[in-house]
Amino acid sequence: MEPVSHIVVDWGTSSFRLWALDRAGQVLAERRSTQGLAASATDGFEVVLETHIAALGIGEDVPVMMCGMVGSRSGWIEAAYLAAPVPLAGLAAQTTLVPSTRRPIHVLPGIAQNDPHHFDVMRGEETQLLALTTREGACLACLPGTHSKWVRLEDGTIEGFASFMTGELFQLIREASVLAPALSGAAPVEPASPAFAEGVAEALAAPESIGNALFALRASWLLAATPATSALARLSGLLIGLELAGARQRFGNLDGVSLIASAPAAPLYRQAFAVAGLADIRAFDAESCVREGLHAAALATFQLEGAVS
Repeated sequence: MEPVSHIVVDWGTSSFRLWALDRAGQVLAERRSTQGLAASATDGFEVVLETHIAALGIGEDVPVMMCGMVGSRSGWIEAAYLAAPVPLAGLAAQTTLVPSTRRPIHVLPGIAQNDPHHFDVMRGEETQLLALTTREGACLACLPGTHSKWVRLEDGTIEGFASFMTGELFQLIREASVLAPALSGAAPVEPASPAFAEGVAEALAAPESIGNALFALRASWLLAATPATSALARLSGLLIGLELAGARQRFGNLDGVSLIASAPAAPLYRQAFAVAGLADIRAFDAESCVREGLHAAALATFQLEGAVS
């Protein structure tokens, strides 16, 4: 087995993912936990990181490249935003060094859009896009999540982007709104559900009526005893459809979009794209992309010999 060359970490608000890689980017070992920012701030970021590394039997001096909310103001250390447009090839040259006596630890920066009409920020998604630039020329990318991102790439440069609170709205409405009783006990949303497709189509046809469509979920529960699973699928479809309507208004034709997603979001978005009639969709696994992007940044930053897998 090849020795561990470097460690890469995707550290978000509610999750921690660590991979030990060789110089070719092959995964030698990994660790996962729910130790996001809140838990790690309490336990100590370095303590959390070193505990996971020690569990893999990896010694000191092996360097670490990180991305995600760990570099936010509420994270371990703030990695300042870069102002868009941003050439992704230079991302690794602008990392922030984390004070540590055990090993070199760097955090990739996020990206800010300072357009007065479209203020926006991203942190973590740029790393997934770093991997995509090795495969794509000009493209539009969709990265579903708590705050989904739609990003315009031109020749390896992030030219502009838009964030949509789709995932967060779904959770808030499901758990803390007047619709919560109508959604209680629902099974996970199935992409093939007719209710999901109907929700996508309705939002695309009349995005301005989304508020009315959402309240109708409660009314149908009260008056027609609509099952919770069906209502939840329709809610998901409405919100993803609303996102697609917004992306279409902002970026125009969405044909040829590159979808960077993992389960359970990936199949839902593929189905939503089909309902919207989008063509030439290209799909990439989000986890593979973030790991590949971190690997590329590590090779450049730590001046390691090897090739991006």
